Amino acid sequence: MKMKETLNLGKTAFPMRANLPNREVAWQEEWETSEVYAKRQQLNEGKPTFILHDGPPYANGNIHLGHSLNKISKDIIVRSKSMSGFRTPYVPGWDTHGLPIEQVLTNKKINRKEMELSAYLEECRKYALSQVDTQRADFKRLGVTGDWENPYITLNPEYEAAQIRVFGKMAENGYIYKGLKPIYWSPSSESSLAEAEIEYKDVKSPSIYVAFKVVDGKGILSDDVEMVIWTTTPWTLPANLGISVNPDFDYAVVKVDNRKFVIAQVMLEKVANEIGWTEFEIVQTLKGLDMEYMTAQHPFYDRTSLVMVGDHVTDEAGTGLVHTAPGHGEDDYHVGKKYGLAILSPVDSRGVYTDEAPLFTGMFYDKANPMITEMLEKSGALLKLDFFTHSYPHDWRTKKPVIFRATPQWFASIDKFRQNILDEVEKVDWIIPWGKTRLYNMVRDRGDWVISRQRAWGVPLPIFYAENGEEIITPETIAHVAQLFSEHGSIIWWNREAKDLLPEGFTHAGSPNGIFTKEKDIMDVWFDSGSSHEAVLRQREELSFPADLYLEGSDQYRGWFNSSITTSVAINGVAPYKAVLSQGFVLDGEGRKMSKSLGNVILPEKVVKQFGADILRLWVASVDSEADVRVSMDILTQVAEVYRKIRNTMRFLIANTSDFTPNTNAVPFEELRSVDKYMMIRLNEVIRSVREKGYDKYNFIHIYKTIVNFLTVDLSQFYLDFAKDVVYIEAENAHSRRAMQTVMYETLVALTKLLAPILPHTAEEIWKETKEEEEFVQLSEFPTARSFADEQAILEQWNAFLDFRDDVLKGLENARNEKVIGKSLEAKVTVFATEAQKVLLESLNADIAQLLIVSEFELSTDANNDTQTFGDTKLSVTHATGEVCVRCRATSTTVGDDENPHLKDVCHKCAEILKENFAEEVMSGFEE
Repeated sequence: MKMKETLNLGKTAFPMRANLPNREVAWQEEWETSEVYAKRQQLNEGKPTFILHDGPPYANGNIHLGHSLNKISKDIIVRSKSMSGFRTPYVPGWDTHGLPIEQVLTNKKINRKEMELSAYLEECRKYALSQVDTQRADFKRLGVTGDWENPYITLNPEYEAAQIRVFGKMAENGYIYKGLKPIYWSPSSESSLAEAEIEYKDVKSPSIYVAFKVVDGKGILSDDVEMVIWTTTPWTLPANLGISVNPDFDYAVVKVDNRKFVIAQVMLEKVANEIGWTEFEIVQTLKGLDMEYMTAQHPFYDRTSLVMVGDHVTDEAGTGLVHTAPGHGEDDYHVGKKYGLAILSPVDSRGVYTDEAPLFTGMFYDKANPMITEMLEKSGALLKLDFFTHSYPHDWRTKKPVIFRATPQWFASIDKFRQNILDEVEKVDWIIPWGKTRLYNMVRDRGDWVISRQRAWGVPLPIFYAENGEEIITPETIAHVAQLFSEHGSIIWWNREAKDLLPEGFTHAGSPNGIFTKEKDIMDVWFDSGSSHEAVLRQREELSFPADLYLEGSDQYRGWFNSSITTSVAINGVAPYKAVLSQGFVLDGEGRKMSKSLGNVILPEKVVKQFGADILRLWVASVDSEADVRVSMDILTQVAEVYRKIRNTMRFLIANTSDFTPNTNAVPFEELRSVDKYMMIRLNEVIRSVREKGYDKYNFIHIYKTIVNFLTVDLSQFYLDFAKDVVYIEAENAHSRRAMQTVMYETLVALTKLLAPILPHTAEEIWKETKEEEEFVQLSEFPTARSFADEQAILEQWNAFLDFRDDVLKGLENARNEKVIGKSLEAKVTVFATEAQKVLLESLNADIAQLLIVSEFELSTDANNDTQTFGDTKLSVTHATGEVCVRCRATSTTVGDDENPHLKDVCHKCAEILKENFAEEVMSGFEE
């Protein structure tokens, strides 16, 4: 036997190199074959329920890093709740209707106008389901657990049927109506848009001041006076039917050269400067109310514009006289309706002027701006043309500008239950507090919800029309349509005539001849996903309503969070979620938005192939996702380095507990050495903190920092550092060795469990090396933090020692730099201790030299010339006297003291261990 073989060197087949890209796939296959998700659900049967309801990603294209952040975060929560004593089924979902899929088909040269609608919709369905399959594979590759074979998909018949019932209940409650009013309209999409589908971009727009000549001044203004309006949308002037003034403003008639203009007095100086009036004279003043019902000549049409009063006229910009086109603005619509004006909107779905706009018929609205300003200039009505850059609404899908356009649409009346929604917002637990304010203000300020869309791929509005044009939405028709959809899918709406979609024998007073028609618009896709609380939470037996948590990106305050609470309060009176957590966006390493044009897009697929899913998952845990987060390959490389440290530390624990059997070798806490007790207490502090401040609060970065700090500082840099001098050197069953192994093994098991939700693949690999009874770590329970007698005193004692140790390490480093010593085991440390230090070190009842990994340690009262001072600590470092023991590598004056010639190269301590445990070898000698 060789001397080296008398050491208890750790042994393990657990590889240092993770090879995650390859090994993770094998783990996932084993989980699937072993039905681990189903087994976890069975284990948790009867336990309290926790439901994280999945917000459906849109089924179009491979997933991006934003998807990864979202789904991995959900998975960490689901796994942690499952291991914390909750029944936590997870049903993933997909949003599958809407314009993007139609655009994909258009790009594939599929023209819906050249084929049967049913055939076109089938192409949309097939494409959407293919994308579901692609994304499902992507998510599963990230290690996300859930009921992947039974997801919810918004195009499924049972989902569409539930959505119809939501619409029907809202209609029954009086919240659905049809109206003609200006709404956001996207010419590029040829469809109405909800506020949630709007984003703002800076654009350059014309700014013009235009004069309208008074026609009827009601005896107050003469017909040589002109009213001045200001607008940044010249293209809406063909729809002008009025001018709005504030009834309480003072207005001035100012004479400039030979012309007279009306402007709000408070705005006069600013307007004069902008138009360039160097000299003007106020010749008359009047109140805005005096101008009510006056008329002015439209600048290029043979009609007059009515002067109206309204509180929406402010002194923040313009002239105090507001160009009013009831078909192209919200305020314009309301004031025009009050005064009985027509709702003129002479622009079609493509943004092209209709015959209602003579001179411009067939022209795209934006192209008319220069033509209109030129006409105004020739007639003398244009007083000033300028250009300015400002924020303007755009279609968030096509990225093209939108307009306000009055069209007949179906609305959900938010006004009728707005306060109910606001009351429910107050009751929700907003994990990020500003989320409550954000959604509250959105609900408070939003207009009625436009729920109709002029597209093909979506859920039809289940509305019939009688011969006399009356809309038919009754509980009877809704129930019948919902049943048809559940059996055949919504495609049946397009495949059958209206009469064949109505209940058998259905009659209506408005259709004496039994003739009916059906609505051709579809529902806003936010109505689709916003109905998931009804279609999923209340329909799936394993789920419950309301959900415990919704977790999505911060853009969903205007999207899914918003539409979900709206529809739920409308039909159930309560919010669909008890708590809401939002996350920021994923940016590149420099804080820029990822885009193909910048070339800074990182695909999850690339990360998984290069690093493995567990590295991506660890990155998710390492970032503060309440705000926007950064990622780059360099950042991921740094995360991979942290992973390597975690893995190697866990490998050391595995290797050095390979001969440890918990049931027979574990040492009770009361019998542990003081340092072992300290580490056991620290471990349980970590367990408590990770669970209560980390997993329970969804604070992943706290989990990451707490575990990594414990692994690197408490374990690697301290406990496991000097552990080698115990677990390697001492006899196999020595009390000190088994005591340290007890702490190591508990640490190994506890940390593996705590890391499992974040690093499921690595945790399973580690778990196979433990002696625990569960087949998979996912089927175990989180460790419960324990408390111990005198733990506070023990913590204070050892924290004080670690501060002292830091000073000694500085002294050793200085001695190493000065070539006094090489390795620390060559050192003798002499400490000129204060009384407090002396009491502390003696109270530890420990081998201080061993804890400091030096060969000799001495307390002294007499300082010498080599003294180093660090605060209260005074010490000197010299080279230890004696020889190096070939077994423990310490320098000792006892090397060769033993009479046995075979023990001439070992110290007294090692000689005693060898004689007691290797008597035969001691007698016969050791091999070289």
